Amino acid sequence: MDGLSSEHFTINGGRRLHGELALSGAKNSALKLMAASLLADELSVIRRVPRITDVFTMVEMLRALGAEVAFERGELRINPGAPLNDCAPYELVRTMRASIIVMGPMVARNGHARIALPGGCNIGPRRIDFHLRGLEQLGAHVAIDHGFIDVSSDGLHGAVVPLDYPSVGATENLLMAATAAAGETVIENAAREPEIVDLARFLTAMGATIEGAGTSSIHVEGGRSLHGAEHEVIADRIEAGTYLIAAAACAGDVTVHGLDAVHLELFLTKLRAMGVGIDEGDRSIRARRDRGLRPVDISTLPHPGFPTDLQAQVMVLLSLAAGASIVTENVFENRFVVVDELNRLGAGITTSGHHAVVAGPRRLAGTVVEAPDLRGGAALVIAGLAAEGATEVRAIHHIDRGYEQLEEKLSALGASIVRAADAAPRPPSADRVSGEVR
Repeated sequence: MDGLSSEHFTINGGRRLHGELALSGAKNSALKLMAASLLADELSVIRRVPRITDVFTMVEMLRALGAEVAFERGELRINPGAPLNDCAPYELVRTMRASIIVMGPMVARNGHARIALPGGCNIGPRRIDFHLRGLEQLGAHVAIDHGFIDVSSDGLHGAVVPLDYPSVGATENLLMAATAAAGETVIENAAREPEIVDLARFLTAMGATIEGAGTSSIHVEGGRSLHGAEHEVIADRIEAGTYLIAAAACAGDVTVHGLDAVHLELFLTKLRAMGVGIDEGDRSIRARRDRGLRPVDISTLPHPGFPTDLQAQVMVLLSLAAGASIVTENVFENRFVVVDELNRLGAGITTSGHHAVVAGPRRLAGTVVEAPDLRGGAALVIAGLAAEGATEVRAIHHIDRGYEQLEEKLSALGASIVRAADAAPRPPSADRVSGEVR
């Protein structure tokens, strides 16, 4: 078992989920907004920030870089001041891949950044060469030595930066760095995720000039000094998708509030094809199921394609469908790492390369499983909710990285899920402090 985990979920499955819930702010946006705040030397206020482990880690990162940070009741107040430290600590970067996103703002502010090669979920390599080549095209010098990335610049300049792949992280890093680059920068084949648009809105509020966010070509007129700003994080579309899948898996009726349905358009189309009733309201989505499920084939792709972050969860739903489905993973090579644990619960999934065949329908039965990563952990929770009997999901520190109050929200919908300490908890020195970070 994972030595970092001191808690587990115990789930008594077979209960129908019913009700409504308000979505938290998007993890994949909040972390990047926090990094962007470093571009100014004034106070920025970010609201609807989820209280999750990754946010707490980023708070520690910002403080290590010299920023003053207060976090209370979902509101972050970040005052970077001047000057910033230029080295991101290894012990923080190794725990969260998203911390690489501070590289662009640090080079823009300091002219230098030293970042440990990133860690995080074990879902395969996320190539950072897109980040590094792009920064070089903006005039930075990049060197990798003894597990650290050194990026330096005497002054960034605008350029046309074509990305070989629409990497979300590279697009965000380059977007932030480009705000400090003299002249115009054009990011071609840019990522189009809603979180990119959210970041661009925050940067615009800070004084940047950006056009095209949400399209494949983003234009940035750089070289202007940025100031502090206030911003509210968009709703978490992956959290929304997770709860909608859970509702369908449990033959339930659940409405999530706070999200524009266009952010999940293809995902919702696939749920409808499976026989799930979907109603779209004004920033709300309702999922209901009162009949059997049909198999569908799914291929993950960058936005607006099917989100890789919902692939593991939807495999649980496909295992309940009457027939075989094929899931093709085109984004991260180790996304099927949860398959063995799902099969322990009774799912019939076989994999070959980046394809998985999900043979249904299956009767899931509770057992002891271990979360291998963030989204795989969410999938195991959904499977436990749909299974007969009791399921124990261990290593839930992975889940805590990206879901705020998961057990409370599911309990409010009628689930039987409780958090409990493991029989042999980790030493106090390894415990992460819970609660608000101030």
